Amino acid sequence: MADIRTDRSGFARRNWGKLTLVGVLLVPAAIFALWTTIALTYTYSSGPRVGYVQKLSRKGWICKTWEGELAMSNVPGQAPELFRYSVRDDAVARAILALEGQRVSIEYDQHKGVPTSCFGETEYFAKAVRRVAEPSFGAPAGPMPTPVPAPPATPAAPAPVPPAPR
Repeated sequence: MADIRTDRSGFARRNWGKLTLVGVLLVPAAIFALWTTIALTYTYSSGPRVGYVQKLSRKGWICKTWEGELAMSNVPGQAPELFRYSVRDDAVARAILALEGQRVSIEYDQHKGVPTSCFGETEYFAKAVRRVAEPSFGAPAGPMPTPVPAPPATPAAPAPVPPAPR
């Protein structure tokens, strides 16, 4: 029992130096772990983004993460807006890689405040992907409706004439 000593009165006293060192190391680690857990479990927003998968690559020196870009364009000829996302699940990453260059809908969750890039470089985490049909800009969606002409007006029948008084 090297860390418990007795003073002159005979009462035991602790070695506060070691406890302080443990507290200085453990308290920030516990706060960091709690913050990370809350940031990764609480979803700030979620929804789909539709566009063309431009890239998906595994990046990082120590923490390898899947990072991708989705090019979203509303109108042909308009510069696309890039949606950057991270993927935590290898199965979802393989599905996205299989659809690279095609029009897809990516379901995502947004997690704000993730303290390190070891979980992903962005705050948007893809959780599912599905292929969607190409839009047809320029061509009508179906046959144009033909207006139906109104029927010709028919003359109203004359009102019956009441009999003459006698």
